[in-house]
Amino acid sequence: MANAVRGAMLQEAEGLTAAALPPVPVPGPLTRFFWDAIAEGRLDILRCNACGHHVHYPRPICDRCQSMDLAPATMSGRGTIYSYTVVVQAFHPYFVDRLPYVLAVIELDEEPGLKVTTTLVGCEEGDLKVGLPVELELTDVGYGLVLPFFRLAGDGAA
Repeated sequence: MANAVRGAMLQEAEGLTAAALPPVPVPGPLTRFFWDAIAEGRLDILRCNACGHHVHYPRPICDRCQSMDLAPATMSGRGTIYSYTVVVQAFHPYFVDRLPYVLAVIELDEEPGLKVTTTLVGCEEGDLKVGLPVELELTDVGYGLVLPFFRLAGDGAA
C-alpha cells in the first residue's frame, strides 16, 4: 500500500502515468539501512556480530547461529555471476520499453554463498557466463531512486 501511495505522489508531482514509474521499494525497519547506504553510495549487508556470517535478505536473526546481534557491514561491491537469465517479458509496465535485460544472482566476494539478485548492465547475453567477475554500479533510475546494479568487471575475462 505504501508503495502505491508513494507512486501516486510521484505521479501527481511530476504529471506521470503509472507506466512511467518504476516499482518503488518502501524501506521498513529491517531494510532502511540498505536503502540509506545505497543512497550514500555503498552496498551494506547485515553481518552477525556473534559469528561473522553475513545475513541477506535482511532479517532480525542470524540463520547460522541464531544471534540477534546484527549490524550493517559495507561490502566491496565485487562478486561473480552465480546465475543469470535474460528477461524478455515485462512484469510491470515500467519495463516494457527496457526489454530485454539481464537479471542475475551475484555471489559477493565477502562470503561464499552470500548472494544478491540484481540487474546486470552494460552487457549482452553473449558476453555472459557463470563465474565472470562483476562490480557494483549504483544507478540513478530517476524519481529519487538509486538501485544497486552490477556490470562485468574490467574486461570481463574470467
